Amino acid sequence: MRPLVDAHTHTIASGHAFSTIQEMARAAAAKGLRLLGITEHAPSIPGTCNPIYFRNLHVVPRLMYGVRLLLGAELNILDTRGSLDLDDDFCRRFLDIRIAGIHYQCWKGGSREENTQGLIAVIRNPLIHIISHPGDGTAELLFEPIVLAAKEAHTLLEINASSLDPFRGKEQALSNNLEILRLCKRHRAPLILGSDAHISFRVADYTHALPLLRETGFPDELVVNDKPDLFLSYTGIEGMGD
Repeated sequence: MRPLVDAHTHTIASGHAFSTIQEMARAAAAKGLRLLGITEHAPSIPGTCNPIYFRNLHVVPRLMYGVRLLLGAELNILDTRGSLDLDDDFCRRFLDIRIAGIHYQCWKGGSREENTQGLIAVIRNPLIHIISHPGDGTAELLFEPIVLAAKEAHTLLEINASSLDPFRGKEQALSNNLEILRLCKRHRAPLILGSDAHISFRVADYTHALPLLRETGFPDELVVNDKPDLFLSYTGIEGMGD
């Protein structure tokens, strides 16, 4: 697979990342990407940008160095009801791309079944395009209903390369992501690899995710990273202006 899409990255605006928008875009161009998503952490993560940052994204060109930029946020799923930390109107008006994920800093979970229902509520939110790192182990989840809901809603589940890095110490990430891949393969549900890059050198770095695709014999046609047109149409981003 030759990656053409990396939809999940962060810049210095997220508070704990180390490159600028221009540096990330140059790195994407150097790697031959056509689409780069820059998805800063939403307000519940300590140290991230104020909402006024997202309000001003209109000043940033959506084409840099030949790469189309999708500028948005990685929203935080806050509870088992599927509450998010930016409201729907804000997301619709100011964010090109909307990722949502569970982060321990701001997550109030419950039972495995309650957590699953909360995530499914987010999956079914028509504003959400991608669920970030569902397999990282932060919340106990039932993955088959999540995969089925994601397929029905055209919401992409992410295999997050960063959370699979052994340095992160996420003990459940490997087994959980293998289960997600096997379920997506069984149910023919498309998915996306995410670098979750916090520095330009890691843009489109899927080193820790690619071996799992090989181990599960995951079908190439269900991975959208080398199919930018499919990524845009499947998520509904296709009709947006540059």
